Amino acid sequence: MTTSSWIRDKVARLMPQPATDDAPGGAKPAAARSGPRALAQRLDGVVRKGDEALSPRELRRILGELESVVDRRISEVEAARRASEIARGYAQASVPERMDYLRLLSERFAHDPAVVQAARTQYEASQGSAEHGQAELRLRQALESPRSRLLQRFAGFPKGMRFLVDLRAEILPLLRAEKWLVPIDTELESLFSSWFDVAFLELRRISWDSPASLVEKLIKYEAVHAIRGWADVKNRLDSDRRCYGFFHARMPDEPLIFVEVALLDQMADSMAPLLDEAATASDLGKATTAIFYSISNTQPGLRGVSFGDSLIKTVVEALQAEFPKLRRFATLSPIPGLRAWLTRNTGKLLDKTPTKQRQQLAQALALEEVTADALLAAFDAPLELGEKSPLRKLLLQAAARYLTEMGKGERPVDPVARFHLGNGARIERLNWAADTSAKGLKQSCALMVNYLYDLKRLDRHRAQMAQGKIPVSAEVEGLLP
Repeated sequence: MTTSSWIRDKVARLMPQPATDDAPGGAKPAAARSGPRALAQRLDGVVRKGDEALSPRELRRILGELESVVDRRISEVEAARRASEIARGYAQASVPERMDYLRLLSERFAHDPAVVQAARTQYEASQGSAEHGQAELRLRQALESPRSRLLQRFAGFPKGMRFLVDLRAEILPLLRAEKWLVPIDTELESLFSSWFDVAFLELRRISWDSPASLVEKLIKYEAVHAIRGWADVKNRLDSDRRCYGFFHARMPDEPLIFVEVALLDQMADSMAPLLDEAATASDLGKATTAIFYSISNTQPGLRGVSFGDSLIKTVVEALQAEFPKLRRFATLSPIPGLRAWLTRNTGKLLDKTPTKQRQQLAQALALEEVTADALLAAFDAPLELGEKSPLRKLLLQAAARYLTEMGKGERPVDPVARFHLGNGARIERLNWAADTSAKGLKQSCALMVNYLYDLKRLDRHRAQMAQGKIPVSAEVEGLLP
């Protein structure tokens, strides 16, 4: 073989080969059949192949930069500076290139199984000896992956926490298809659970006098009842209202979660008065009830990090300090999963409905025999159902059953119920035509629910939940079979 033919052969081996019909059965060449190259092969390679985003040379450069961040010989300040440069490069990268960054983080900064196993063996062997404490320390150190140390150093530069929260928000939708991202997600969630502990959060009131940029974020992040404009948000920040948010020192201008509160002389049963921009502000001197009518998480990247319950407790303390006459703390909450649940379960509910009640339902629908489809159609027009309508009664009964239904892990199936009941509230009252917005009609047939936070019974209610029994008022219990 001549030198020129040898070079042509080597170059041909490096280049991807198209499938041809000349091969038996139209089979693709071996190189094409082998699939994407593993990360290790790419790092050892010379040229980019197929649809690979970063070239081997670029991969090696970025790997070197990542490794330099966790170099124990450099200071935290220098490590943070290097991390900020990598974060800047990641922000400018395309989506496929970002996946290559994440591949490096996932595969090249994992635990060393041999080190973990050796530390575990030492720990188990040291039980009852004077070396047990040191062995436990070595095991803890072995269980902290290089990846975790790397991520911690990214939090060191001014916008590093923001970068990590956004990074996890980017990863979360990919987890089901890209299982190799799970270790990164797990470590970020673990770090966030420590960094965003309530002890490190600041409760701040958001008012009409707050910076405009902060009020704009209130409009942007409101997830329960969309804010229609500046007049709407001004109404929500009026003198008889309060809005509080949790903030973190490393993200000082970003509310992590916020709650909107109305101060009234009774428990609210409808959203319309609360959102009426022309309504006169309530007399704070007569306020006895605080209604939490909207709680919104703002950071998708902090999913799984629970500080909503702490927010409510802290806000209750702040409200009691400002308004000593407040005696009752409750919510006016949506029932987001009700309509979908009815679609799946109305047939079963109908099968369990007593004969007399079925006859009343059929008469109200002008049918010889009531059907699940006819009921669902009636439920989709709840505002047409009169106070004494048997259809209205059945819908309220169905809502009570839904809110008290347990799902996996012996937890309420409704996400809002799961949150409030888990924090010690009880289901106090169902409210008819409480949310007549398009969203309210679509999700919950316009129904809303009050959860009551009885401060003297929170622990008792949690104990009931632990026993699989959902706390409800006598009124709601009367709707259950």
